[in-house]
Amino acid sequence: MHSIWRTLDRVLLRDIALVCLAVGVTGLSYGAVAVASGLPLWVPAALSVLVLAGASEFLFVGLVAAGGSPVAAVLAGLVVNARHLPFGLALPDVLGRGRRRLLGSHLMNDESVVFALAQDTLARQRAAYWACGLGVLLCWPLGAVTGGLIGAAIDDTDLFGLDAMFPAILLALVLPGLRDRDKRRAVPAGVAIALATTPFLPAGVPVLLALAGVAVTAVPHRKDKARKTGNPEEERPCPAP
Repeated sequence: MHSIWRTLDRVLLRDIALVCLAVGVTGLSYGAVAVASGLPLWVPAALSVLVLAGASEFLFVGLVAAGGSPVAAVLAGLVVNARHLPFGLALPDVLGRGRRRLLGSHLMNDESVVFALAQDTLARQRAAYWACGLGVLLCWPLGAVTGGLIGAAIDDTDLFGLDAMFPAILLALVLPGLRDRDKRRAVPAGVAIALATTPFLPAGVPVLLALAGVAVTAVPHRKDKARKTGNPEEERPCPAP
C-alpha cells in the first residue's frame, strides 16, 4: 500500500477516489432495487464481494427478480463478463504472481483496467490498478449493503420508480458500445430475437438467444464489400453539379 501512495500523484489518486465514489453510489441503487424486488439482503451483499462485477450483478439480479432461471442468469452474467479475457491478456505483468495474481484477477473491472492502461510505466500501471481495484472492492459492497438496507424499508418500489432502475442502468452500460458500427448492426437483430421469444420462453432465456444477433456482423457491409472487391461503381464519387 505504501508503494501505491509513493508512485501515484495526487491528481490520479483524486480521480480514482471519485470513480470509486461513483461506483459506491451505483451500488446503492443496486442493493436497494435487489432487496425491494424481493431478494434477501445477503444475495446482493454476497454477489458484491464474490462477483464484484456491476453489469453482471445487475443482469443476474434483474433476471432472477423477474422470475428467470438462476442458471440462465449466471450464463448471461458470464457472457457480459467475457470482456475480462482480453483484459487479463493485456495486463499479465500488472496482476502479479501466485496468490497476488488470484486477488488481482478478482479485482479486475473496467475502471481498474482503464486506469492501469492509461499509465506510461509498469510501476504506475500496477499502482493505479491496485488502488482502483481495492477502492472498488470497498465501495461497491458498502454501497450494495447500504442500498439493501434502504430497499428493505421501501414497501412500494413503483412509488419511487425503482422498478425501472435495472433496465435504465443496463441501457446506460450498453449505449457507449453503440459507437461501433458492427454493434449497431447486431443490436436490432438481438432485440428482435428477444422480443419474438419473450412470450414463449422463461425469463432470461430470450436474453441469451439475443446473442445470435452477433451473427449479422459476419455478413460484410455493402461498402466494406465494395472496398474489398474494388467495385468502381461503389467507390466512384458522385460528379459535382
